[in-house]
Amino acid sequence: MPSENLVAILAATSGVLFDFDGPVCDVFAGHPAPGVARDLADMLARMDVTAGELALETDDPMEVLRLAPRVSEDAVRRIEEALTSAEVSAVKAAGAPVTGAVDSLRAAHESGRRVAIVSNNSSACVKEFLALHDLDRFVHQVVGRTPNRPDLMKPSPHSLERAAKDLGVRASTCTLIGDSTTDIEAAARARCMAIGFANKPGKEASLVAAGATALITTMLTVAEALLMPTVAR
Repeated sequence: MPSENLVAILAATSGVLFDFDGPVCDVFAGHPAPGVARDLADMLARMDVTAGELALETDDPMEVLRLAPRVSEDAVRRIEEALTSAEVSAVKAAGAPVTGAVDSLRAAHESGRRVAIVSNNSSACVKEFLALHDLDRFVHQVVGRTPNRPDLMKPSPHSLERAAKDLGVRASTCTLIGDSTTDIEAAARARCMAIGFANKPGKEASLVAAGATALITTMLTVAEALLMPTVAR
C-alpha cells in the first residue's frame, strides 16, 4: 500500500522522471559491470598509467569515465565511445524490465503526466532498451549522459533541468525516482522532488540522508500510487 507521503508527492507531480539503471533496467545484468569497468580501465591505462591504476580500483564503468578527463579530451572521447558501445550491448542481454517498471511507466503516461528517462547511461542504450521492450510509447523524452561531459552526470542537476525544460514543466513540479544517492542529490540541486528506490537492503538510510522525500522498495508501489483516485488525472 503506497504511503500517504508518496501519494501526496505524486499528486503534486506534473513530470515523472525515471532514472534508468535500477528503476527501469538492470543494465549490466547480462554483462557484469566489473568486467566492463576493467576493459575501460585497461584502455585508459594504455593512455595514462597513473589514471589507469586509479581506474582499476573501481568496478563502476561510470567512475572510469569520470577519471578520463584527467588524461585528455581524446581519452574522454575514446572511453565515452567504448562505454556507450558496451551499454548498448549490455541492455540487449539485460533481460526483462525491473519488476513494476512497465506498470509505473504506463501509469505515469496514462495519468496525463509528462514522462522522461533521466540517466547517466547513454541515450543510445536507453532508447535501445525501450524499443526492445515496446516502452518508448510511454516515454516523452530520454535525457541520457551528455557525450564527452562526465562532469554533467548526476549528481549534477543538468539532466533533470534539461528534462523539465524539454517536457515543458517546472522542475519544482517534477519528481525523480532513483536508486542512488547521486540521483537524490541531483534532484535536490534541481529543486525537484525525489522518491528513493531502495532496491537493496541497507539503502534506505543513505537515500533519506541524501534528501529523498519518500521511499519505495518496489516499483509496483509507484504504479499503485499513480492509479489512486487522489493522484490519477
